[in-house]
Amino acid sequence: MHKHQIQVRVRYSETDQMGVVYHGNYIPYFEIGRVEWLRNKGVSYKIMEESGVALPIVSMTLNYKKPARYDELLTVTTAFKSQTTVKVEFDCEIHNEKNELLTTAHFILVFVDLLTGKPIQPPHYIKDILV
Repeated sequence: MHKHQIQVRVRYSETDQMGVVYHGNYIPYFEIGRVEWLRNKGVSYKIMEESGVALPIVSMTLNYKKPARYDELLTVTTAFKSQTTVKVEFDCEIHNEKNELLTTAHFILVFVDLLTGKPIQPPHYIKDILV
């Protein structure tokens, strides 16, 4: 399983009045993880889109275990799970500085042709890193 980790610090604007990360703000943390997973494998999401390929989420499941709080340094772990003809799946986790598991997630994304909006097979340079 291909894994990548990146750290993000919780900003004040991402929290509610109690200093707890608002539930919707976990999704961008996971997006950072996926984009950096690709970058770590030599793939720029920006260049992929410029070449006419997008990778939208078609399904996601998030499980909140413990809250993340203002100014905590979080570790986002992104793990490639599987790939089919047009889909790719990732399992993700967020841990705090005490290494407590805060949130888990599962994402299914589909490669899409930006001109037609239809699912396509991943470009060869993506297939090569998913092996």
